[in-house]
Amino acid sequence: MTTATAARPATITAAEMEARIVRYGDLQPCKTAFIDAHTPGSDQKENFTIIGGGVSESTDQHVHITIPHGFNIGAAGQPPKCRNSLHSHRTAEVFFVLSGRWRFFWGRWGNAGEVVLEEGDIINIPTGIFRGFENIGTDYGMIMAVLGGDDAGGGVIWAPQVIEDAAAHGLVLGENGKLYDSKKGQTLPEGVKPMPTLTDAQLADYPEPQAADVVPRHVARYWDMMAMAQKKPALVIGENGMLPDRPGFEVGFLTRGSATEEMHSHDVPSVLMPMRGHWRVTWDGGAATLAPGDTMSVPAHLPHTAVPSMTGEASLFHVVATADPAGPTWKG
Repeated sequence: MTTATAARPATITAAEMEARIVRYGDLQPCKTAFIDAHTPGSDQKENFTIIGGGVSESTDQHVHITIPHGFNIGAAGQPPKCRNSLHSHRTAEVFFVLSGRWRFFWGRWGNAGEVVLEEGDIINIPTGIFRGFENIGTDYGMIMAVLGGDDAGGGVIWAPQVIEDAAAHGLVLGENGKLYDSKKGQTLPEGVKPMPTLTDAQLADYPEPQAADVVPRHVARYWDMMAMAQKKPALVIGENGMLPDRPGFEVGFLTRGSATEEMHSHDVPSVLMPMRGHWRVTWDGGAATLAPGDTMSVPAHLPHTAVPSMTGEASLFHVVATADPAGPTWKG
């Protein structure tokens, strides 16, 4: 999706670009985003919607950047031993670990398989399986997320026990996809029924892959990506990527050795997400420096470049939409 810089030159001031940067320290969490917000073991998690509408079931969720990108960018922050309950998506759900140590698990009961990810590791969880994740580190941790499609697949599909546990702690999800909290005196509106749990027949369609089926094709380790991107940017997720898929976007990875001062642009908005080090983004009209945890939305057709601004380890994830429709994991 890269175009020649002379095709449609554009300018934007530093102040205008700052509105397209979400600083890590400015992230606004939502603690009531999902149905398990009151369930013990999951009630301390924080959800962040950085770009796009996300999949939050709560009206309390703050959206930092509403510009459509063809995908959503979000994050989850959790203290140690806090977990995100089993759920499924119809489009891609990609996570990379910004901080901490995380266990990702999957299956109807969460025991079909699991993998532990360290800082910088990335996972492209296959669509159509129940998945959850838990902070198994010793401090508050953060994982950054990319969700396929502008509507992120239309929402979350919860394992039946998650809906049942939530109801026992006062939260009911309506068929309209909205949460109602009995602890706040809320009830389902007239004509709105509770979200039904999946039937046994429907649950039979959810596969139970083992780790040997998931890890080789859907997990990339940080130091492997660093090695692959020594001389040129590495394509991590894409048709010909380290993790082959066509989810409606591509994820690239840059290091100090593969960053270039050469200006380039894309015909759609793209997103820069530093993992390590500080990165200087320059364009005709200004410049900005990004730190780990920051997210920048670069406008379409804007010539720009991103290079490390300090010595030391430097790595950055780059996300750009493709013409592929958001949907099930590619089987190619």
